Amino acid sequence: MLMHRTSDRKGFDDLSESLVTVSDPGSSAAEAYRSLRATLLYAPLEPEPTLITLTSPGPQEGKSTTCANLGVVLAQVGKRVLVVDCDFRRPVQHKIFEVRNHFGVVDVVTGQHSVDDVWHEPLPRLHLLTVGSIPPDPTELLSSQRFAKFLWQLRQKADYVLVDAPPVGMVSDPTMLANQSDYVIMVLDAQRTRKASVRKSIRRLESVGGTVLGTVMNKIKV
Repeated sequence: MLMHRTSDRKGFDDLSESLVTVSDPGSSAAEAYRSLRATLLYAPLEPEPTLITLTSPGPQEGKSTTCANLGVVLAQVGKRVLVVDCDFRRPVQHKIFEVRNHFGVVDVVTGQHSVDDVWHEPLPRLHLLTVGSIPPDPTELLSSQRFAKFLWQLRQKADYVLVDAPPVGMVSDPTMLANQSDYVIMVLDAQRTRKASVRKSIRRLESVGGTVLGTVMNKIKV
């Protein structure tokens, strides 16, 4: 099981400073993300991962920050990476990368725009799809054939598609995303996540066919 630890002392309100792999590449946190990248690149996985969902048992445990920084370090070694914000309840990827959230995932799935029209390229080889218009019923959108076709389309455009999903313990969205992903990475908060919540979240994901690749333990006091 892939397990990694990162240290993150930042508050989640200051999301624009969460990209430590860009703002402070020599830090221990940035090195931890590079180590996570190496584990992902060289782990003997079958099938090889293309579409990976990142989630957490509860809110504010670092999943969005981990998703963004993992995307950055993968792009830095020449991989084509697409970060996709599918947290329709609390989207934050546009804040982390400091881009506008006018159009995004929902607008592509509903046929109003194409992927190439709305994605951002905040860094070389790294593309970002923000949420865009907030859907009235995210569950209906995620369970639709149009969304499944959308995910298939994304697989053709990148070496790694990293999906930022809502927490498992709050809504059913991450279970539907896990079912359509190659693997799931669970992000935990060393200070607040309970073991029971982790076990329950993993059981929920596996019950719908999701494969939990491993865990990232965040906010460890070094």
